Amino acid sequence: MRIHEWPLSERPRERLQKQGAAVLSDAELVAILLGHGIAGFSAVDIARQTLNSTGGLRQLLNAPFDEISALPGWGPARTSRLVAAVELNKRHLQQTVLCRESLCSPQDTRRFLKARLRDLPYEVFAVVFLDNQHRVIAVEDLFRGTLDSCSVHPREVVKQALKHQAGAVILAHNHPSGVAEPSPADRHITTRLKEALALVEVRTLDHLVIGDGEPVSFAERGWL
Repeated sequence: MRIHEWPLSERPRERLQKQGAAVLSDAELVAILLGHGIAGFSAVDIARQTLNSTGGLRQLLNAPFDEISALPGWGPARTSRLVAAVELNKRHLQQTVLCRESLCSPQDTRRFLKARLRDLPYEVFAVVFLDNQHRVIAVEDLFRGTLDSCSVHPREVVKQALKHQAGAVILAHNHPSGVAEPSPADRHITTRLKEALALVEVRTLDHLVIGDGEPVSFAERGWL
């Protein structure tokens, strides 16, 4: 049965139009992307089954294309819609940060970096390069490590800062374990990077460690 054939009270698309997307459950939002169900199962039924089998919305949105496509009721076309929706959200967050305006909202930067790094299965060290008015010039993933470590080279960070003619940077890296608490090694490399960047008159505004909860800010803890 297609969504437009359901009773009005059970149509997530109509509820979204009248009440907004925030009132819908995860399953209802996924059902809208599916569009319609299969024999014996509505789109919401399929969405609920999908969320149960994958472990939840976060796991679904980060699952490989082929894995989603093989799930009952999906297939390449529907999976493509889901992947496109996820990518649109990431690009929206990136454009919010890369709008060339001063970083008057640190929360926007945190949301963007969290979306970029949180669900990666390996450690990535990223740098946000800013001009002297704290306008974003570029965001680069400079180093990629394993589940346990990531080798960060101050020389390369300085090189890229000079390339972009940056006046300041925000550092960020993820902990694939989900625990955002910085390690002694994190604090050590931050000190080395801050000192190296200071030699070329580039300020280190913050270092964010990304985990499952809110990112941990070195600046807020008084470590910079």
